[in-house]
Amino acid sequence: MTTALTAAPTTNLTTAQAASRLGEFTVVDVRTPGEYAGGHLPGAHNVPLDRLDEASDALAAAAARGPLLLVCASGNRSAKGCARLAARNVEASTLDGGTGAWAAAGHPVERPAGARTPWPMDRQVRLAAGSLVAAGFVAGRFWRPAHWLSGAIGAGLVFSGVTNTCGMAAALARLPHNRPAGDAVPFEETLARLAAGCGCGGCSRGW
Repeated sequence: MTTALTAAPTTNLTTAQAASRLGEFTVVDVRTPGEYAGGHLPGAHNVPLDRLDEASDALAAAAARGPLLLVCASGNRSAKGCARLAARNVEASTLDGGTGAWAAAGHPVERPAGARTPWPMDRQVRLAAGSLVAAGFVAGRFWRPAHWLSGAIGAGLVFSGVTNTCGMAAALARLPHNRPAGDAVPFEETLARLAAGCGCGGCSRGW
């Protein structure tokens, strides 16, 4: 008889709950490196959502030592990350409201000196999608086939909503403004720290 695997549970934490237990967690920020550099929870490790599968072994090792807390800008991406880890039977919690709610509640954030703060990815997606739709509409007044651009973006947004994925966000994440300047921790080093139990996710070097 085959026993079905049960997905690991996911817990949603408020900022107050997360702040009171922050020292217990391995904090993992699933935003882009640029967003992370613009301000993150103290000690957070940066594992972008699109690289979460690469980090699954290191995250499983970290979860075996203690609880994981996934964080993003608003809580949407971290919830997706928790679901993906749960499918691998790795338990993780997500921070409701993300770093936005954390900072609004007056809790500290860490950022490198002089680091710029890019817009949250959902805001970047809205701007890019809206601009392309508007451009297609205006251009279509002079060249009718340009209306297909607006239609394609609309269809893409419908597909994004149905599948809970976002190809535009993945593309925007690769742009220079979403990548940190200066002494960022390499992704491979972040994985090594997670696997080894280093708690200095926000430091630039040194264990």
